[in-house]
Amino acid sequence: MRLTRPLCSFDLETTGLDPDRDRIVEIAMVWLHPDGSRTSWTDKVNPQMPIPPASTAIHGISDADVRDAKTFAQLAPKVL
Repeated sequence: MRLTRPLCSFDLETTGLDPDRDRIVEIAMVWLHPDGSRTSWTDKVNPQMPIPPASTAIHGISDADVRDAKTFAQLAPKVL
């Protein structure tokens, strides 16, 4: 694929599958640049709600892991 501008891909870990109720606990982004280089960024997100044990069992992120993390509202400018 020949790129003329950066292409960004992202991955989210969340508290569950319901987009109306659940929240992001980790976001990862990778940019592929036209020159073939890559840059990436990953950060934990404080969901401001308890992470269900079933979700922690899947992605391994616990309440303790995000306790001091920024909220998504705080990280949104960087994501944009």
